[in-house]
Amino acid sequence: MVNDNRTSITELKTFVGQEVTLAGWIYQARSSGKVQFIILRDGTGLCQCVVEKGKIADDLFEKLEHLGQESSLIITGVVRAESRSVGGYELAVTNADVIHATTDYPITPKEHGIDFLLKHRHLHLRSQRQWCIGKIRHTVVDAIRRFFNDNGFTLVDTPILMAAAGEEEQTLFEIDYFGSPLYLTQTGQLHLECAAASFGKVYCFGPTFRAEKSKTRRHLTEFWMVEPEVAFIDLNGLLELAENLVSYIVARVLQDNKAQLETLGADIAGLENIKPPFYRLTYTESVEILTGEKTAKFMAEQLTQLKQQKETIEKRIAELEVEQKGQIKQWKRDKNAAELIALRSDLEEVDTKIENNPKHAQAASEFRWGKDLGGSDETIISQMHDKPVFVTHYPRAAKAFYMKTDLSAVADRGNDKVVLNFDTLAPKGFGEIIGGSVREDNYEILLKRIEEQGLKRESYDWYLDLRKYGSVPHGGFGLGVERTIAWLTGEPHIRQCIAFPRLMDKVYI
Repeated sequence: MVNDNRTSITELKTFVGQEVTLAGWIYQARSSGKVQFIILRDGTGLCQCVVEKGKIADDLFEKLEHLGQESSLIITGVVRAESRSVGGYELAVTNADVIHATTDYPITPKEHGIDFLLKHRHLHLRSQRQWCIGKIRHTVVDAIRRFFNDNGFTLVDTPILMAAAGEEEQTLFEIDYFGSPLYLTQTGQLHLECAAASFGKVYCFGPTFRAEKSKTRRHLTEFWMVEPEVAFIDLNGLLELAENLVSYIVARVLQDNKAQLETLGADIAGLENIKPPFYRLTYTESVEILTGEKTAKFMAEQLTQLKQQKETIEKRIAELEVEQKGQIKQWKRDKNAAELIALRSDLEEVDTKIENNPKHAQAASEFRWGKDLGGSDETIISQMHDKPVFVTHYPRAAKAFYMKTDLSAVADRGNDKVVLNFDTLAPKGFGEIIGGSVREDNYEILLKRIEEQGLKRESYDWYLDLRKYGSVPHGGFGLGVERTIAWLTGEPHIRQCIAFPRLMDKVYI
């Protein structure tokens, strides 16, 4: 029976010298004959539990010695400070009650491929890396809600089923809705604009869907996005709002999840630098950067650094592989195995960057004004900065119909005009985490844009009504939760930043 007086691992620091009871699962275990070391996890953290022969019943000692990874148990002992132990405290075990003895747990310290881990996602969530990412995600979501709730915004739940496109029509998921076509939402923005005319400052927060046929590490078909929308705001006001939101999220994660960031090997010093003001570039300035000599030199230097990094990783892998063939203790063998998994993952990532570097450099040199920035372009720009970058004033032809044309800024590229929009690029190559704009508030101009893009006017009659009855300057943006978490944690695969990822070619559970 579960002990209602049990303590959580995070509370151990307040019980040094006292006997407590923990309930959890075996994360790792090793034995030296007379002493067993059980790493217990309980959902709040990890704790080393030391089991000494003679300190508990002999039959219990033997029973514990044969428990497999992820066996569940209730364990009692005296808390003692130990800086060498995970978390800084350990438990000197006096008693234990085995709830379920597990054998042949499929996820072992050996290396597993991504397909295997995705198929076993229901178990992989128990791994320390996924636990750390999940705790950070919790903080990010809470920080987002607190930021908007504490700054006068009203939460408005927008529909998941949509009658019209909010973004590109080719990325819509169509469903049969009682014989009529509807679509899974790409954005709550259009409906939020209705609510902003009622409440002034609003936001929605939920899942969004894109039928993009992309298998890159930055793409999911289902992801979470927070979208604020504000009446009576201009582009500078939007940039300030985005800047403050991102800075607040980072500060909260540093405050609440520093231990998890350390476990993940995140760039804590870099995150501590994330404070306003952020860098600001126009689209035209970004094009000049991409096609300039400075970028060509930067990419060449980066390629040299990547090759050096690869040599270092390969050397360490070779050292560990030799060590694994020798006579070493089991705990050391398990530790080496875990390090090898991480190193091989790092090597795969470095190899990908080495392969992509010349392609990205060439694409940058050939970039022409008028195109939308692609993922590799955003990567290069963000790699060249140590804080987030706002890129503003994109060409109108490359952006959505609802973005307001900047009539005061006719570009020097023929008759093309730019829009009052922005993307926020996270530093060090993580790319876009926010996209937003001032919305077109003129009825005639908006109608013309809808017609220019071949959209059905009748699908947007209600949206046009907003410009007929009390139209005001307004705008907003969307922040992608998974991309933000990938940046904060240094996780290269966005699929790791949501518990149950939905990918174009993989949906397992």
